[in-house]
Amino acid sequence: MKKIALFLTALLAVSAAQADTLSDIKSSGKITVGIDPTFPPYEYTSDKGEVTGYSVAIMQSFAQDLGVKVVFQKTAFSGILPGLISGSFDAEGSSLNVTAERAKKVLFTVPYSKTVNGVLMRKNDAEKFNGSPIDPARLSGLRGAVKSASVPEQLLKGFNEELKKAGKAPITIISVDTLDQTVTTLMTKRADFVLDDIAVLAPIVKKHADKVAQAGEAGPSQWMAWATRKEDLTLNKAISDHILAMQQSGKLGALQKQYLGTTFTVPASNFIPQE
Repeated sequence: MKKIALFLTALLAVSAAQADTLSDIKSSGKITVGIDPTFPPYEYTSDKGEVTGYSVAIMQSFAQDLGVKVVFQKTAFSGILPGLISGSFDAEGSSLNVTAERAKKVLFTVPYSKTVNGVLMRKNDAEKFNGSPIDPARLSGLRGAVKSASVPEQLLKGFNEELKKAGKAPITIISVDTLDQTVTTLMTKRADFVLDDIAVLAPIVKKHADKVAQAGEAGPSQWMAWATRKEDLTLNKAISDHILAMQQSGKLGALQKQYLGTTFTVPASNFIPQE
């Protein structure tokens, strides 16, 4: 009897590991997606109040191919992964930098974009950097505004570790909820710079060309993707297959050109960095 009980326990464990929400999505006719639409041009809210952007267009294409509608559930970025893991929504639709740390908690889809973080400053301050790559020492003692729970926030924390070892003054990290708040913090001189994806910062520079400018890039480039719960293997594969099919057909490149102003090829494997 003990062997049978152990076998049943093991069988239940395997079944749980292979559980997936894809069939539930198909049955319900909708996919509920947690998203923080404050990250243009990837995901943002239009003047008409509609959630739109590069990654949103990909998610809508996936839902259309699946024959279901998308229901966006607005969530603060810091709550995206906790909400996903706890089951608050079927999938998450906010662009995530692919990191080894996050890969321990969730299962990444194949990437659909890549990011390089840029340093946004008030125009007079930016001119001193000449657009060259910026190392941590050049930001020593400054105040940097970033979105809470974001990769730029983690990047600044890593910079501070390097500065501490070098005996230099750390960067004061100002963590806020949205991109708009980081820019406001810079404009009101409560921060000396904003750190975020260069594609995200570009529209801000264009809109406020007389006030701000990109001082240069900081840190390594990273792939951007969505994540599913670890057990949602078939949902993850379905999304990944759709992204790769869009790339093959040229639709992904067209969206890249439309929203990001450039094109690139995303990898099908080996995109998660090692610790």
